[in-house]
Amino acid sequence: MASRCIRLLFILFFSPVFTFAQGTATLSGKITFFDKEPIPELTVIVKGMPKIRAVTNSRGEFTIQLPADTTLTLQFRHISVKQTEKTIRLIAGEVRMLNIELEDIMLNTVDIEDKDKRRKFIIQIPIEVLPVQVGPSQDINNVLRAEIGVVMTNELSSGYSVRGGNYDENLVYVNDIEVYRPFLVRSGQQEGLSFANPDLVSSIFFSAGGFEAKYGDKMSSVMDITYKKPTNPAGSFSASLLGGSFHVEGASESRLFTWLIGARQKSSQYLLTALDTKGEFKPSFYDVQTFITQTWSEWQLNVLGNISSNRYHIIPVTRQSDFGTVNEALRLTVYWDGQEIDAYRSYMGAVSMINRPEKKDLALRYIFSAFHTSEYETFDLLGQYRLDALETDLGKDNFGDVAYNLGIGGLLHHARNFLNASVFSAEHKGTKFFDRTNEIKREKNYEWGIRYQYELIEDRLNEWKMFDSSGYSLPQGDPGMIELQDVVKSQIDLGSSRLSGYGQYSYTKETKDTAEISFTAGLRASWWELNGQFLLSPRASFAYKPNSKRDILLKAATGLYHQPPFYRELRDVYGNVNKDLKAQNSFHFLLGYDLNFKAWRRPFKFIAEVYYKYLDNLVPYEVDNVRIRYYAQNLAHGHAAGIDMKVNGEFVKGVESWFTMSVMTIREDVKGDSYYDYYNTDGVKIRPGYTTNDTIADSALVFPGFVPRPTDQLVTFGLFFQDYLPRLPRCKMHLNLQFGSGLPFGPPSFDRYKDTLRYPPYRRADIGFSYELISDSSKFFKRKFLRHFNSIWITAEVYNLFATNNTISYLWIRDVTNRQYAIPNYLSRRLINIRMIARIGGKKEK
Repeated sequence: MASRCIRLLFILFFSPVFTFAQGTATLSGKITFFDKEPIPELTVIVKGMPKIRAVTNSRGEFTIQLPADTTLTLQFRHISVKQTEKTIRLIAGEVRMLNIELEDIMLNTVDIEDKDKRRKFIIQIPIEVLPVQVGPSQDINNVLRAEIGVVMTNELSSGYSVRGGNYDENLVYVNDIEVYRPFLVRSGQQEGLSFANPDLVSSIFFSAGGFEAKYGDKMSSVMDITYKKPTNPAGSFSASLLGGSFHVEGASESRLFTWLIGARQKSSQYLLTALDTKGEFKPSFYDVQTFITQTWSEWQLNVLGNISSNRYHIIPVTRQSDFGTVNEALRLTVYWDGQEIDAYRSYMGAVSMINRPEKKDLALRYIFSAFHTSEYETFDLLGQYRLDALETDLGKDNFGDVAYNLGIGGLLHHARNFLNASVFSAEHKGTKFFDRTNEIKREKNYEWGIRYQYELIEDRLNEWKMFDSSGYSLPQGDPGMIELQDVVKSQIDLGSSRLSGYGQYSYTKETKDTAEISFTAGLRASWWELNGQFLLSPRASFAYKPNSKRDILLKAATGLYHQPPFYRELRDVYGNVNKDLKAQNSFHFLLGYDLNFKAWRRPFKFIAEVYYKYLDNLVPYEVDNVRIRYYAQNLAHGHAAGIDMKVNGEFVKGVESWFTMSVMTIREDVKGDSYYDYYNTDGVKIRPGYTTNDTIADSALVFPGFVPRPTDQLVTFGLFFQDYLPRLPRCKMHLNLQFGSGLPFGPPSFDRYKDTLRYPPYRRADIGFSYELISDSSKFFKRKFLRHFNSIWITAEVYNLFATNNTISYLWIRDVTNRQYAIPNYLSRRLINIRMIARIGGKKEK
C-alpha cells in the first residue's frame, strides 16, 4: 500500500514535466545573409503567438521552444532584411537545426527601386562612372552633363539648368535631406565644392520633370542621392593638380553599426591661371562629411554631418581679352589694383530614425536637420583699361597687333556684403506596402509625409560700381548728374515658418500573359507664413507595358508644380525685399517612351520624352555668370516645350557609354513690358535711347510680347564614351563632348525685351586616359604593403581639348561718346591634369 502511494505521488509530481516534454519541441539554427554574414538582433516569432519568440545573438544563432504536432508559421523580422515566413512542423521532443539565408534589403535597395522608378519619370545614373567623369570641377554633378534635359555651360560651377529652369529650380536630396547652394556666390570660379561627396554615394536618381508628390516644391528637377551602408572596412584616396580626397568606411562584425568619413580638398589655382585675368589666385575649398548608421531589430538610426569651407582670394594684375569679328578685331587690356576676398562656410547636421514595426508592411521615418551658412564677399577692384582695334589686313606686317586706340577709361567695383542664414526642419515620412502575388501580381502602397521648416536670414548689402572714360565719369540716367551704377545698400532680417505635406498612392498590376499597368497619384500642400499663401499641388503619372516580345514601356505624367519663393527670389536687383511675392507655377505635361533592347548581344536602353510646361506667376531675372538677380515681382507668364532623347549601353563591351540630344524653347511675356520706337522726319526709325540731332517727328508704343528666358537654348548635345586602347586592355579612354546653341543676353539694363542677343555656341571636349597600374591580378599585390589595395589608377586628362573660347558673361564698358562695348568673359582654356585614384580594402574588384 505504501509503495502504491509513493508511485502515485511520483506520477502526480512529474506528470506536468512528461506532458510538456511530449507537447513541445526545440528549434535551433543560424540566420545569415546570402553572403554568409550573420544577422544579429533578428526576431524569430510564431505567427499568431506573439509571446513565443527568440532573438539571434551576435553570431546569428537562436533557440526557441515550439508547440509540437502543430503546423506553425515562423516570421523573421529585422529592419535590414526582406520580411520572410517559413512553415514548420515538429514532433514532440524533437530537436531540429535550421539554417536560413535572408535577403539584405539595405544592400539591394537600388535593385528593388530601379524597376519601380522605371515606371516613373526618374532615371538611375550609374555610379560606376563617377571616378572616370572628366571635368575640371571634379564634382558629382559631372555625371549630369549628358543627362536628358540638363544644360551645363560652365565647367567651373556645379549649377545646372533643366528644361529651361534656372539653378534655383532644382531639388537635391542626400538621404532625404534637402541641401542648399551658396547665396552670395556670383561666379563659378568662386563656388568651390558642392555638397555631395562622390566617394560616399551608393545610388543617384534623377528626374527632369513630372516627379512625384513626395518630392518637394521646385519647378524643374530633382536629384535623389543615397549614401552607402558599408559591409567591410575599405577606403580610397585620390590626388590631382586640382585637389584631392580620401574616405574610410567600415562596419561592426554584426553589421549593425556602419560608418563613412570623407574629406575633400580642391584648389583651382592651377585652373585659374588659364583665364584671361592674370594675378595671384589663392582659392581654398575643403569639406568633411560623415554618415553613421546604427541598427536594432526594428529601428535604424542615421546621422549625417557636413562642414564645408570655400574661400576665394584673388589679387588681379592684368587682363587681356581679344574679341570681335574678322573685320573688326578688338582688344581690351586692363591693369588692376586691389583685391577680392570671398568666403562661404556652411554646417549641416541631420538625424533620422527609421522604424519597421512588427507589421511588415509599414515603414516610418523621422528626420531632424539643421543647416547654417555664413558668407561674405568683399572687394575693391580698380581697373584702368584701354580698348584697341587690331590690324585685320593679312598683307601687313603688324597683322594681329594693335592698329590704333579706340579709347581709355577706368572702372571701380566695391562690395561689403555679409549674409548669415539658418534653416531648421522636422519631418515625418511613412510608407505602407501591400503585395499580393498569385496568378495576378498586384502591388500598391501609400506614402505620406509632413514637414515643418523655420528659416532665419540676416543680410547686409553694400556694393556699387563706377565707370569713366578718358578721366570723365559718364552720366547714368539724368544727363546732368554723375551717379554710381548698380548701387545696392540694405539691411535685411527675416524669420519665417513653412509647413508642407503630401500623400500619394501607387498601384501596379502585372500578369505573365497580359500587359502591365501602373499609376501613381498624389497631392502636395504647402503654406508659408511670410506671404500667407496656401498651395495645393496635384501630380499623377501612368505607365503601360504592353504584352510584347520587345521590352517597351509607355509613360505619361502631369502635375502642378509650385515654387514658393526662397530668399534669393525675394530680393530684387536693388536689395529690396518683397514679402508679398507669391509662388511661381509650372504645369507639366509629359509623354515618355522607354525601350530596353540588345545590340551586338549587349544591353542598351533608349529613352525619349516629350514635354510641355505652362508657366505662370513667373519672377523675371537676369543671369550674370552664376549669379541670378531677380526682379522680385510676379510679372510674367510663359511656356516651355521640347523633346529629350538618350541612348545608353555597352557600345564597347564591358563599359557603359551614352549620348543625349535635346530640342527646347522657353519664353516669357513680362506684364507692362513696352518701349517707344521713334521716327525722324524722313520716316526712318531711331533706336530707343539713341542720341541724334534728327527731329523726332513720330513715335509708336511697342509691346514686345514673348521674349526668350535667359536659359532658352534651342539645341543641346552630350556624349560620354568609354573605350579600351588597342593591345592595352588595362588602359581606358573617357571622352566628354558637349554642344549647346547660344543663350540669350542683353545690355546691362533690367529691360527684359533687350535680352535678345545670343552668346556664341558652347562647345567643349574633355578627354582622359586611365591606366590600371595595380590590380588584383598584378604581381605587385604579392608585396606586403600593396596586397591590401583593390586597385590603383593613374589618369591623364586634357580639358577643353580644342581650346575653344566659351563665353560665360560680358563686361560692358563705354567710351567717351557713351557707346557700349561687350567684352566676353571666357571660361577655362586647354589644360592638362594628372590624377591618381587608389582603393583599399572591401571586396576585390572584378
